[in-house]
Amino acid sequence: QVELVESGGGSVQPGGSLRLSCAASGRSYRRNCMGWFSQAPGKEREGVAAMYLGPGSTYYADSVKGRFTISQDNAKNTVYLEMNNLKPEDTAMYYCAAGTTSSGSCYPALTRSRYNYWGKGTEVTVSS
Repeated sequence: QVELVESGGGSVQPGGSLRLSCAASGRSYRRNCMGWFSQAPGKEREGVAAMYLGPGSTYYADSVKGRFTISQDNAKNTVYLEMNNLKPEDTAMYYCAAGTTSSGSCYPALTRSRYNYWGKGTEVTVSS
C-alpha cells in the first residue's frame, strides 16, 4: 500500500508562488511515477506535472510549462511542485498521485489511468 499526504496549498495573489509537498510512504517500487493533478470546481481532474523517480524525467502540461517545476527529495520520500507566476485559472484542488512503471517511462504521465494511489488534496486559490 502507498499513502500520499499533500501540503502547502493556500491563497495567493496573481503572480505569486507556492510550493506543494507530497509525502509518500509505503513500498517504493509501487510509486516510481509521481504526478500532480488539479481539479477546478465543476471540471475534471487534469494532469499538471509528473516525474519518473530515479531518472528524474519530467512531464508538464502546456499550461504550466515555464511556471511549475516538479522535483523530488529521495531522503524525505517527498515530491514537490513549485508553482510560480500563479494565475487565477490555476485555482483548484491539487492532488498527488503515485503509480508504477517497468517500461522505463511514465508515459502517458499526465493521465489519471497511469496512477493507482491518490492523496486527499490541497487547495490552491489565486485571487486578487
